[in-house]
Amino acid sequence: MGHMLELSDFHYYYGQIHAVKGISFYVDEGEIVTLIGANGAGKSTTLNSIAGLTRALGVKGRITYKGVDIAGKSGHNICKMGMMAVVEGRHVFPQLTVYENLRMGAYRRNDTKEVLKDIEEVFDFFPRLRERREQMGGTLSGGEQQMLAIGRALVNKPDLILLDEPSLGLAPIIVEDIFRKIKEINEVNGTTILLVEQNSNIALHTASRGYVLQNGEIVIEGKCEDLLNDPKVQHAYLGLT
Repeated sequence: MGHMLELSDFHYYYGQIHAVKGISFYVDEGEIVTLIGANGAGKSTTLNSIAGLTRALGVKGRITYKGVDIAGKSGHNICKMGMMAVVEGRHVFPQLTVYENLRMGAYRRNDTKEVLKDIEEVFDFFPRLRERREQMGGTLSGGEQQMLAIGRALVNKPDLILLDEPSLGLAPIIVEDIFRKIKEINEVNGTTILLVEQNSNIALHTASRGYVLQNGEIVIEGKCEDLLNDPKVQHAYLGLT
C-alpha cells in the first residue's frame, strides 16, 4: 500500500520565478504532517497546487493522491476524491448564517438526513458554532470564522484536509483552541491532515512529522519531536538561541 499523498520532484514556477524547487514528501493515512517555514518559502504554493488551486502551467513533477496522479487536475475534481482545502483567509459566506454556511459546505451531497447529522457532529467539535448557528458568517470573530471554515470542510467527510495557516491573525489563546480541535478531528474521525503553518512551535507540537521549507526547498525533515529538539530548527523557527 503506497502513501495517501506523495509529491515527487515537485516544482512550481510563477513565470520566470522558480518558487518550489523539486521537493519530495509524503503523507500517510491517519497522520498529521506539517510544512513549516518562513513567509515566502513556498508552503502555501505547494498546498494550493495539491488542492488544484494554482495554474497547472506552473507545475512540474508528480502529485499522487490515493495512487492517482492529480498534478494539474482541477480543484473540483480533487474535492470529489475526498480531499478538502481550507485556504488562507477563512473564506466564509458573510451574508449567510453559520448553519447555512455549513449546508453550503455539503452542496455536492444529496443525502440530506446524513448531512444534518454531520452538521450536528461539526457542532459537537465546535460548540461555539452551535451557539452562533443563526448568526451571519460575516459577524463572527476571526477564530469563529476559522472554526466555520474547518467545519464546512468536515461536512464533506473528507479523507484528507489541507489547512493553510490556520493560526493567521488570531490571538494565541484562540490558536491553541483551534489546534486542539485539529488534533481532535484527527484522533476522533481518523481524518488525515496536511498543515501549512508559520507558527512552527504549535505546528510541531500538533503534527507527528514535519518538513522545513526554505526558499522552495526542503532543508530538514523528520519526526516533530526530533525537529523540536534540533538546534537549527530551534534557532531559525522557534526563536530559541
